[in-house]
Amino acid sequence: MRHNSIERALIEKLQTAIQDVTPGVVVRAYHHGRMICDVQVGQTYPIYDLASLTKVIFTQQSIMRAYDQGLWNLETKVKDILPDFAFDQIKITELLTHTSGLEWWRPFYKDIRLNDTWQTKRLWLFREINKTELKQTGKAVYSDLGFMTLGFLLEAFYKKDLLQVWQDAKNDFYPTTSMDFHIDNVPLNDISQYAPTEECPFRHKVMRGEVHDENTWALGGISSHAGLFGSIDDVAAFGLNLRSQLHGIARYKIKQKTAQLFAARAIDQEAGDWAMGYMMPSIENASCGPHFSIHSIGHTGFTGTSFWYDPRQDLLVVALSNRVNYGRENRAYVQLRPQIHSWIYEAIKRTI
Repeated sequence: MRHNSIERALIEKLQTAIQDVTPGVVVRAYHHGRMICDVQVGQTYPIYDLASLTKVIFTQQSIMRAYDQGLWNLETKVKDILPDFAFDQIKITELLTHTSGLEWWRPFYKDIRLNDTWQTKRLWLFREINKTELKQTGKAVYSDLGFMTLGFLLEAFYKKDLLQVWQDAKNDFYPTTSMDFHIDNVPLNDISQYAPTEECPFRHKVMRGEVHDENTWALGGISSHAGLFGSIDDVAAFGLNLRSQLHGIARYKIKQKTAQLFAARAIDQEAGDWAMGYMMPSIENASCGPHFSIHSIGHTGFTGTSFWYDPRQDLLVVALSNRVNYGRENRAYVQLRPQIHSWIYEAIKRTI
């Protein structure tokens, strides 16, 4: 395979940089909607556990669609839609910006009845979230529980179970992709197609084709905070769809003004760096590196996945890895990820 200058430079840097950091990494970049970089370095695989990219690929996009359809507004409280929700004052926007006060995480997997159906497990989960205590801090606290709650809102909005809501979202936004959940943790493809994640002490095996996130696994493989599997093509399709929304390309199903509203900073910088569902670059140590503009939006996944889009530069970068295969305590990929974005940005500037 012949590579352009941007790809050659990135491959050369990554071959050294991934040592003891991640088994491999797949990187795709688009500038003005045109692919300028598509590289694989190290041991790579067709399909990755996308982890928390599920939050933006599925949940945020579906909540945004519900807003676009007039099913809620910026003042809507969760309890307006879910009368049995225990917390009266939490707004839907606060779930999206991680400012609701809901706890960041709970080990639900330790108490879930694993033999129940995934639908029954979701009923149990809602009751358990209602038992938690709010922790109001005045700052954004990244919360899986907040995005789990958004899943219950989607089911209420559309009067469908979460899997049906996902199928509708996939048909609307990503009809040509292979992204999907693995219901009951049954892989949809041969296991050799999947990047192995971590050797799990809870499940006593290396996770491969089964979701790494313990809570999602115990819930039956589907949740609104994690669970999707997909390829670099799939995540790039999401990123290009997002770009098209922001540029107002007519064939997409979200109004441009809605897409731009959700992609704008939604809380004071002192509280955190969030649009409505998307991360924004922090002043220091942004995962997209120092060159992406303050208007950029993105998200990361615990397994070693990410996307970032800078509307000012019209630059999209998607990176997929299975960095947790070396153990979740190996944090070296946190330093490598911003370097990847900087190397691409700097290579583009040299070619202009």
